[in-house]
Amino acid sequence: MTETAKATGLIHIYCGNGKGKTTTGMGLCARAAGYGHRVLIYQFMKDNSTSERKVLGLSENITLVDGLPEEKFSFRMTPEEKEERRTYYAGQLQAVTRKACKEHYDVLFLDEVIYTIRAGLLDESLVLDFLKKKPESLEVILTGQDPSPALIEAADYVSEIHKIKHPFDNGIPARDGIER
Repeated sequence: MTETAKATGLIHIYCGNGKGKTTTGMGLCARAAGYGHRVLIYQFMKDNSTSERKVLGLSENITLVDGLPEEKFSFRMTPEEKEERRTYYAGQLQAVTRKACKEHYDVLFLDEVIYTIRAGLLDESLVLDFLKKKPESLEVILTGQDPSPALIEAADYVSEIHKIKHPFDNGIPARDGIER
């Protein structure tokens, strides 16, 4: 990698209604860690039991920040729970981005941050402010459905994963090691 490439951290968005947004982001994290880059991962709206955490956590180049021990879909939350999550996720975003900057990580993955914004559980301006002020060398990955025009404008890569067919539509639940 050239010095110019190392000094320029770009912003990736993986979005859409298809399976594979998190998988794509995690794959990029694995690639970066394999190259020797330091990677920081935080998963919004997910508990700490996703399968990818088990294997990526074995890498000395990857740091996984824990979230809540249990999580539920936003549409199942009470108004009180939603307000608690807004405060919690704003604090988590601040803590994770501060850690990424202060400890000089090469890659920051904010999994499902776009979904969290869309669900009204995180103020998009907090994410946009960070993206404008992030260290020049920090690569940032964002995932979730329906990014706003402002997020798309801030990104360097935007890839949409479009569902054509999914087993869930036929009543097959998420399977361990495949969808979760």
